[in-house]
Amino acid sequence: MDLPTEWKHSTNIYEVNVRQYTKEGTFKAFEKEMPRLKSMGVKTLWFMPITPIAQENKKGSLGSPYAASDYTSINPEFGTLNDFKHMVNEAHRLGFKVIIDWVANHTGWDHVWTKTNPEFYLKDSDGKFHIASGMDDIIELDYSNQEMRLAMIDAMKFWIKETDIDGFRCDLASWVEVDFWEQARPAVETLKPLFWLGEFDELESPEYGKVFDASYSWKWMHTSADYYSKNMPLQDLKNLLIQYSNIGDSSMRAWFTSNHDENSWNGTEYEKYGDIAKPMAVFSATWNGIPLLYSGQELPNMKRLEFFEKDAIEWTNTYQAADFYKTLLSLKSSNPALRGGDPNVGTYLLNTTANDKILAYLRKNGDNEVLVVLNMSKEPADFSIQDDNLSGSFKNVFEGTKKDFNNGKDFNFKVSDYAVFEKII
Repeated sequence: MDLPTEWKHSTNIYEVNVRQYTKEGTFKAFEKEMPRLKSMGVKTLWFMPITPIAQENKKGSLGSPYAASDYTSINPEFGTLNDFKHMVNEAHRLGFKVIIDWVANHTGWDHVWTKTNPEFYLKDSDGKFHIASGMDDIIELDYSNQEMRLAMIDAMKFWIKETDIDGFRCDLASWVEVDFWEQARPAVETLKPLFWLGEFDELESPEYGKVFDASYSWKWMHTSADYYSKNMPLQDLKNLLIQYSNIGDSSMRAWFTSNHDENSWNGTEYEKYGDIAKPMAVFSATWNGIPLLYSGQELPNMKRLEFFEKDAIEWTNTYQAADFYKTLLSLKSSNPALRGGDPNVGTYLLNTTANDKILAYLRKNGDNEVLVVLNMSKEPADFSIQDDNLSGSFKNVFEGTKKDFNNGKDFNFKVSDYAVFEKII
């Protein structure tokens, strides 16, 4: 029998920035976009925080969605609770899973708890609320307070009971004691099995991997950006992938080239990755784990979106990268060799005659195989794969052409080139 969250192994996640997604910035307006995302192959919708935003000490004119004033209400900027319920129901009808951002580490300054339960918060020596590290619009909660923990768990349960969501993306998960998540997950899952994505890197916080289904790959993201901007050796990235692989399959990594933080503060994927933006996107969708996309990447969105102001994505009704993502997401969903976190799947780095430029790997699950070849350099490359792991006939999923690797494994790649092949069984 399949586990209730069996879908997690072949899913992908699309992060929805409701404020900037449409001119209206509402759930109702976003709901109209869902059929398009379904046809693109999106499986799981992650909504950035949907709770009301604290007004005291807020940043900009609209404030940060990550500075909540109430854990069990809807941000009126986006609509009503009924609007959200309607959207979730429609998402489920279309076959999506829905997860919401959960900000457990901190609240805004005028959260209802600051009045009803000030003892829920950490205090400085002068008795004032403790400001979260480097962010003066938020104050930190006190996880030594058992009553606060239970109130937090009740707030999480509210969204399951009221709106039937399918899980949580937990903001700054490793800033909260791991034993809270160990307490919260089974308590909330008395209502239904859920999917849990944590914002932490398991290389740095391995104990959190025992609680979460998937985690961020921050180290990969930062190292890969440095690799491109500082001309680091490709072997550094390969070594890091081996480190991630050594974590094992009891949890998964989420791979991405952009998200709300990166886009707003560090630049779009094209600013960060230049020539290898597309190869990096192919990697994110095909390496062991879960691909994570951000609002507008299918456009592609080439601007940094404001975080504390209204700054809508400039849609053009042409989605230049949609077919590119549809090919990748459909393959991820359909081919068992791309299942994430499945010990039946082997992932093999392949040797090439251009190991300093080319990242090539094969993923196998029984008879199913997917070959991925990426030019990770700023130069063209003529090369061949020299690896006995690769044999037989494959189809290029982007071009539809066939290649028999028993008759040669040569490639001629231009800058930015990539190829993904599915074994013909």
